[in-house]
Amino acid sequence: MATSIDGAMLRDIIMDHYQYPRNKHPLVEDPQYKSKHMASDSCIDDITVQAKFKDGTIEDVAFDGVACAISTSATDIMSDLVKDKTIEEAQKIIDNYMAMIDEKEYDEDLLDEAVAFQNVGRQANRIKCATIGWNALQALIDEEKKEENNG
Repeated sequence: MATSIDGAMLRDIIMDHYQYPRNKHPLVEDPQYKSKHMASDSCIDDITVQAKFKDGTIEDVAFDGVACAISTSATDIMSDLVKDKTIEEAQKIIDNYMAMIDEKEYDEDLLDEAVAFQNVGRQANRIKCATIGWNALQALIDEEKKEENNG
């Protein structure tokens, strides 16, 4: 279940995505993008996640705002993982990530660098940090599915 990557390597992954986030930039003013603002009451986290859906696929994901190292890196890695995936594939990735955070069984291969957060479930005060961006994307996916069903 848990990967055998050592703790230093996991920290390096987190710090790399915190210091050099690939998907954090000013949000675009484009009606094709859906946005979800999330803020934490227990941390500095105050981010907006933006996603562009097209033909059942997540074409782009980005975020902006202020966030701690865990939130920034978790959201950045999530953005990388779900880009160019179908909504169903992205849902499977999210479900496995949440199972990992909840210390349940998960498919490590689906999570790639997100396995860096495998021990977060043992630190209750960090769970919200590690899931805030993922929860924002889940809300955007739920909204997109609802629109598809009503459209």
